[in-house]
Amino acid sequence: MARNHAGTTAVITGASSGIGAEFARTLAVRGANLVLVARREDRLIALADELVAAHGVAVHPLALDLAAPGAVDAVETFVHDRGLTVDSLVNNAGFGMHGPLAEADAPRIDEQVRLNVGALVALTRAFLPELTASGRGVLVNVASTAAFQPVPFMATYAATKAFVLSFTEAVAFETRDSGLRVTALAPGATRTEFFDVVGSEGVRVGNYQTSEEVVATAMRALDARRTPPSVVSGGRNAATALMGRIMPRSIVIPITARLITD
Repeated sequence: MARNHAGTTAVITGASSGIGAEFARTLAVRGANLVLVARREDRLIALADELVAAHGVAVHPLALDLAAPGAVDAVETFVHDRGLTVDSLVNNAGFGMHGPLAEADAPRIDEQVRLNVGALVALTRAFLPELTASGRGVLVNVASTAAFQPVPFMATYAATKAFVLSFTEAVAFETRDSGLRVTALAPGATRTEFFDVVGSEGVRVGNYQTSEEVVATAMRALDARRTPPSVVSGGRNAATALMGRIMPRSIVIPITARLITD
């Protein structure tokens, strides 16, 4: 049964498009008020206007680069200056890079780690006391099917997502008695702007899903009697992720490298 989020507040990062925007729409349908965080203010405002008109919820857009110094403190200040208490958090912001590590732009690698890992951990820590005290909401950290095995030529990206998976599963255990529902969502290839940022669709493995399909997977897990600490979106993706966990790394890594470079 779909859970009611009426009267709660959810912070969603990477909310200007794709999976983040779909989480915003889905939680707004369920009555949640929203704080939408992303870099592109025009898109955030357009989405906020759409959701207010359609569902009558309060929506607070915050244009911010979460990889920038002091960004997490800025989110906290923005939220608390408005007298809001955070019941749900969706850490969706992140990006990937493709190519040999030795040729990668060093500042861009640093930015990737700060966003995919640093901001996610800091936001989770910042709002976790509120999330667990409320016990009415959810914590979703967006990982990836790349989390289940090393990925040559996307080495840093896959490692950040492996961190997200491990971190979230541990937090799910720590908070298991609070009422907060915690899961790491692991999508495969999704029709978003992800591959535009990566710079190539050649790194896609498997068939595309839509953002709607990915978020529906997450919501089914969150609505379940017992929310799993992680969930893979798509049956084929789940099978691939399982193989990545049980097969020897000596076999998995060359196969993954071939898929990424073909």
